[in-house]
Amino acid sequence: MTADLLPLRERKKLKTRATLVDTALTLFAERGFDQVTLDELCAEVEVSKRTFFRNFASKEEVASAPLEALWTGLLGDVEQAPLGGRPVLAVLQDAMLAAVERMAEGGPEWVARVRLSHELSQRTPSIAAHGLQFCDRTSAAFEATLRRRLGLDARDQRPRLALDLLVAAFHAALRGWAARSAEPTLDGLVTELRAVFAVVPAAVTFTGDRPDS
Repeated sequence: MTADLLPLRERKKLKTRATLVDTALTLFAERGFDQVTLDELCAEVEVSKRTFFRNFASKEEVASAPLEALWTGLLGDVEQAPLGGRPVLAVLQDAMLAAVERMAEGGPEWVARVRLSHELSQRTPSIAAHGLQFCDRTSAAFEATLRRRLGLDARDQRPRLALDLLVAAFHAALRGWAARSAEPTLDGLVTELRAVFAVVPAAVTFTGDRPDS
């Protein structure tokens, strides 16, 4: 269901959440993550701490919200993705590309949020640590979903390895996308993802040998 079809109360919740994310990312980028208190953030948005904690567990979580929303949505997609007949990694890559494009359907705001969130994570240890914890929990959920849907037991390492390759490729693409353009775009992110996904098979067999001159 799209946001404009939701009940008014739910639309207000989504608007408050989006405003918290946008304001937090802007303040953190301008003044530094540790220099912005939760009281100051809530005052800027004109909400109570109680409202903040109904939406986010911490400052680190609100700073990480754009990418966490992507991975949470992707987890739901994998529950429905057609498995069997194709490499699982290829299915995950297609689902990732579709999820990125869906996240950006509401406009360029998501892309801008991702850029700010990524930059903050690169220079803020507590956000980076939060991201690692989120990644660990989410990867475990992905792995459990794949094992259940494919009928695999816990000794089969292939689902987790496929997920780890997807995560590594996504972060490589994110770094390249953010570094290559002053104003990263959705098309640029999708192009970077496709380029990185394309070299994953070669990376698995990469020896580092120099070609003959």
